[in-house]
Amino acid sequence: MSSKSAKKIDTRLVILRNAKHLFAQHGYSGVSVRDIAGTCGIQAASLYHHFPDKQALYLATMEYAFSDKADEIAEVTTIAGSPKERLSDFIGRFTTLMADDPEFRILLQRELLDGDEERLKLAAHEVFERPFKAITDLVEEIAPECDPHMLAISLAGLILFHFETAPIRRYLPGGKKSHNDPKVIAEHVLTLLSRTLESPQ
Repeated sequence: MSSKSAKKIDTRLVILRNAKHLFAQHGYSGVSVRDIAGTCGIQAASLYHHFPDKQALYLATMEYAFSDKADEIAEVTTIAGSPKERLSDFIGRFTTLMADDPEFRILLQRELLDGDEERLKLAAHEVFERPFKAITDLVEEIAPECDPHMLAISLAGLILFHFETAPIRRYLPGGKKSHNDPKVIAEHVLTLLSRTLESPQ
């Protein structure tokens, strides 16, 4: 790889890292291309050399934020082991991934709240489709009598909601510091889901 190519890749990564932080802090509408370029120490024209427009940059930022997670999710759902063992591995890994990247969780929450149909459609197809398919395939194998789409959404929701409600949960009766531990959350979700799937229909 030439030094020119390496520099181009480095600049792109700098842009994505800064864009991720700014989009998480201020949302899509609250950040301009000029803001991101300024934070990166480059001119807006230089940023457009890497991304044709703000929406392309935003989608690339979502892909950047989720790419490592998508790979791990797809991998952990297909490794050797029984379906329940793979489910346990998935829940543990997904919980840890979400705990380790609060900016990604904020990006996702903002996108859902903004509700821009075009961006949601792009994110669904370009960012989340592959890992979601891996999860639906796994839960369908475990509980073929259930709707795999609904079950996969419920599974992800159970994990994500624990993090989303963390700021208020500590003030609610019975709230403990340990409830924010990814391992505790994963064990709880796995126990809850296992009991539900094993109960008579």
